[in-house]
Amino acid sequence: MKRRANIIAVSCFLAAVLLVFLINPRSRQRLQSGFLSLISPFLRKGSELDTGLKNYKSGARKLGDLESENAKFKTEVEQLRAENQALRGVESENHQLKKSLGYQAQSAFTLIPARVIGRPITNWWNTIEVDKGTADGLSPDMPVLTADGLVGKVIQAAEHAATVLLITDENCKVAATVEGTKEQGIVRVEVRGERTATNLQPRMTLNFVSKYASLQPGQKVFTSGAGSVYPAGVLIGKVVEFKSRELDGQAVVEPAVDLVALTDVFIKTGMKANVNR
Repeated sequence: MKRRANIIAVSCFLAAVLLVFLINPRSRQRLQSGFLSLISPFLRKGSELDTGLKNYKSGARKLGDLESENAKFKTEVEQLRAENQALRGVESENHQLKKSLGYQAQSAFTLIPARVIGRPITNWWNTIEVDKGTADGLSPDMPVLTADGLVGKVIQAAEHAATVLLITDENCKVAATVEGTKEQGIVRVEVRGERTATNLQPRMTLNFVSKYASLQPGQKVFTSGAGSVYPAGVLIGKVVEFKSRELDGQAVVEPAVDLVALTDVFIKTGMKANVNR
């Protein structure tokens, strides 16, 4: 059956070919024209599909190029942002260094500059390590300052390093006075409960002032000079709030120095020769 169908198909094909050659040219032209008219919609649709496929491939390539270019631009933008941040950091550090150099030049104290090289991770408010020591003239109980105010005092010194006790440590007590008043007291840190590394700032208080002092927020607190460690007139911080207690008054004090971001300090070793002691 299959063979018979194949024979019939071949016969029809040969008959069609023979017919093409036997008919006159005019009829042949009509036959060709009719055949073209019959298949032209299919040819046109095929051409449209081919054009669409080419356009799709071209668009896909362009989209890929655009995505690649966009990723490149994003990388360049992020790089520029990072460079901008780095430049801001350098500018800030440059400003801080200029400020520190100006303070060192204008200060009445003999100051040794030092860089912070370490601090405890879990109790940053206690101490810092600096890169100067006995070889540079440091010894225990020397006050440590910045251009912004008091930092603390040296408690231990090796040949090329020293440990500084910060004013935010409960063992550090500073005799103080409040600007615009005759009030004097002791600045120290109150420990309430267990401290953690997430504390933003220990609570510093000025104690033993008069219960009638009525200190106002923003008033500056300076070292009074009482004792033999801290010279008078060094800024400790400013009053945040004041409350009158049964026997005395107490003020909460915000440190003048940002002890969290501390990078450079000065150690006072004496007074300048041209300044009266």
